[in-house]
Amino acid sequence: MAFDQNMMAELTLLAKFPRSSMHQGIKLHRDAEQSLIDAAQRLFDKGIIDSPDGGYLTDLGLDLISHLDQVHCALQ
Repeated sequence: MAFDQNMMAELTLLAKFPRSSMHQGIKLHRDAEQSLIDAAQRLFDKGIIDSPDGGYLTDLGLDLISHLDQVHCALQ
């Protein structure tokens, strides 16, 4: 299994979501890196976030960042 550039951009974007509250999200602006803008669209298309420009994590997204946190902690 390998992580391609698209997956890395998606993981990077997921890592930017706040953990302190499910009522906080992110908003990507037009001047954001194109790789993150594209990643947001893919995450939206997959049902992981609720807006193509960021927004909030869906239930699937919340589950994924929990796993992402575990992987990050294990690799530190």
